[in-house]
Amino acid sequence: MDLANLSAFIAIAETGSFSGAGERLHLTQPAISKRIAGLEQQLDVRLFDRLGREVTLTEAGRALLPRAYQILNVLDDTRRALSNLTGEVTGRLTLATSHHIGLHRLPPLLRAFTRQYPLVALDIQFLDSEAAYDEILHGRAEIAVITLAPEPHNLVRAVPVWDDPLDLVAAPEHPLASSEAVSLADVARHPAVFPGGNTFTHHIVQRLFESQGLTPNIAMSTNYLETIKMMVSIGLAWSVLPRTMLDDQVAPIVLPGVKLRRQLGYILHTERTLSNAAKAFMALLDSHAGSA
Repeated sequence: MDLANLSAFIAIAETGSFSGAGERLHLTQPAISKRIAGLEQQLDVRLFDRLGREVTLTEAGRALLPRAYQILNVLDDTRRALSNLTGEVTGRLTLATSHHIGLHRLPPLLRAFTRQYPLVALDIQFLDSEAAYDEILHGRAEIAVITLAPEPHNLVRAVPVWDDPLDLVAAPEHPLASSEAVSLADVARHPAVFPGGNTFTHHIVQRLFESQGLTPNIAMSTNYLETIKMMVSIGLAWSVLPRTMLDDQVAPIVLPGVKLRRQLGYILHTERTLSNAAKAFMALLDSHAGSA
């Protein structure tokens, strides 16, 4: 079975189009179509239904997809295992990280890593933490540095590095920030801008309100914390932000007895062989565990 054809098959399945697969693999659409035709001829099955511009997996395609992942992952795993025998820290390290961690936590670590291991080519992907889980599970990234899920997947090893306190915040002139006696019920009545509903941070805050039988008034949502901070700072709504992002643009909402926090750290697949570069980066992260 041709590995290039399998890679094209996976790319189409993930992007939902032949053109999207071509862009990902830097190939023309005819070249992608030729690879799929070759794979379908080799397997003697139809892998995709093509209805206009819509491309969907057939039953055979759905059966092949997990096996295609497994075949390519085993090959990558073998390459890494053989490369590791030299003991050198070289090659490519594919690292997924959230925008917030990539901007606020990783720069000094990446600077130290590149200085110590100049022969490693870093491939950094900026993704939502939730999307990074898929990158790890499907073998497209070796390590992801993200907000850790409360309940990680059983094939994922999660290692905490930073404890990240969260604060409910508003503009300094907002009634919630300027009042000395505010309850969670008071907060729930004001418009809020929340992290996206699929994010781990959203679920942490949502559970706080649900524990008191309250429903926050979510007027807007976005996955970018810097955007949330801007919207809060101009007085549009209250929100929740990591304490490390607080400055004179936003003020904490004082709620006695309320403590929110999330864990930031890294995840990896428990059944894949890590490259020497990945092991070295893990060691650097471990050395910073528990830091502010």
